[in-house]
Amino acid sequence: MRKRKIVKLAITSVLVLLLLVTAGLGAVGWYYSGELLEPEEVVKRYPETALGTDGKNVVLAESKLTALRGTFGVVWDNGTAKVGDVAKVANGKVQRPLLEGSAPPDGTKVRIETDVYEGDPKTSLGLDYTEVQVPTELGDAPAWLVRGTAPTWVITVHGRGASREEALRVVPQLHEAGLSVLSITYRNDVGAPKSPDGLYHLGDTEWRDVESAIRYAQGEGAAKVILYGWSMGGAIVGQTLTRSSLATAVSGVVLDSPVTNWSKTLDLQAENRGVPTFLTPVAELVSGWRTGIDFDRFDLLEQPPAIKPPTLLIHGSADGTVPAQASRDLAVAAGRLSWPIQYVEIPGADHTSGWNVATDTYKSALGDFLTRTN
Repeated sequence: MRKRKIVKLAITSVLVLLLLVTAGLGAVGWYYSGELLEPEEVVKRYPETALGTDGKNVVLAESKLTALRGTFGVVWDNGTAKVGDVAKVANGKVQRPLLEGSAPPDGTKVRIETDVYEGDPKTSLGLDYTEVQVPTELGDAPAWLVRGTAPTWVITVHGRGASREEALRVVPQLHEAGLSVLSITYRNDVGAPKSPDGLYHLGDTEWRDVESAIRYAQGEGAAKVILYGWSMGGAIVGQTLTRSSLATAVSGVVLDSPVTNWSKTLDLQAENRGVPTFLTPVAELVSGWRTGIDFDRFDLLEQPPAIKPPTLLIHGSADGTVPAQASRDLAVAAGRLSWPIQYVEIPGADHTSGWNVATDTYKSALGDFLTRTN
C-alpha cells in the first residue's frame, strides 16, 4: 500500500511538473508572439544630444549611433536635418557635415534616423505628389503617389513598425528614372484599416494589400510594376509573388534587408534578447494558433515563388535584426531556383541602413537594376 502511494505521488509530481513546464512555455510563447504580432505605436525617443555647430559641421555627443559611418537623419522635436559621414571624433564629440536642413540648437535632444527624411514627398523632397486611397478588401488605405513619365510604377512596402517615410530615401532616384512611385500603407498602419484580429500577420495577409496596390496602379495606367520592400516588407513582397494572381505584372523586385525566412529571423532576435533559441518554435506555434500563420511558407529558399522576376537583393553584413546569411543563402541558390538575383552586401551596415552606410554603392546598384528592368 505504501509503495503504491509513493508511485502515485511520483506520477502526480511528474504530471504537475509537466503542467508547470507546459504552462511556462505557453506563457513565454504568448509573450514572444505578442511582441511579434501586436502592433504598437512607436514612441518617439530622443536619446542623443546636440552640441551646437563647428563651422559647417553639426556637433553631437559621442555615442554608438552618433558615430555611425554614412549619411543619416538627425531628428528632434519640430526639426530635422540630414548629416553626412563622420568628419571628426574627439573629446566625446562627433562632428558631421550638415547636408540639408538646419542644425539643432546646442543642448537639443535628438535621435539618429536611417530614414533620413521625415514628412511627405513635398515637404521633405520638394516633389509634387497626390495623397490617394487604395481600395483594399478591408477598406481604403492611404498612399503617396509621385507620378513619373514611364509606364512602369514602383510600389514601396515598408517594414514592420515603420512608415511610408522609409521609402523617401530612394524616391528621388526612382523619380529621376521617370518611374511613378506609389508608397503604400497596409493593414494596421496608422490611417489604414485594421486587420479583423488587430494583429500583424507578418506578410501572410498583408500581401493582399500589395495586390490591391498593383490593381490600383494598373487602373491608373501602369504597364509594369516593380515591388520594393524593406525588412518585413520583403516578406510581404515574397508572399505577393507566391500567392497573388497579379504577380505576373511584376517586372522587377528590390529587397532591402528582407525577411526571407522568419524562423531564422526569430532565432537571431531571440539571441539578441538573451532568449534561448529553442523557444522560437514555441513562439511560432503560439503565433500560428493566434493567426493561422504557416511559418514554413515564408522560407523563400525552400518554397520559392512560381513568379521570379529579376531581383536586386541588398543586405548589410552587420544586420542585427534580420540575418544577412538568409539573403546570402538565397543568392547562392538563385541559379538552382532559376531566379535572376543580383546580391549586394554592404559591409558594416546594420538593418536597412545600406543606403546610409554606402550611398554611392547602393544608388549605383539600384540605377543599373532599373536600367535593366525598366
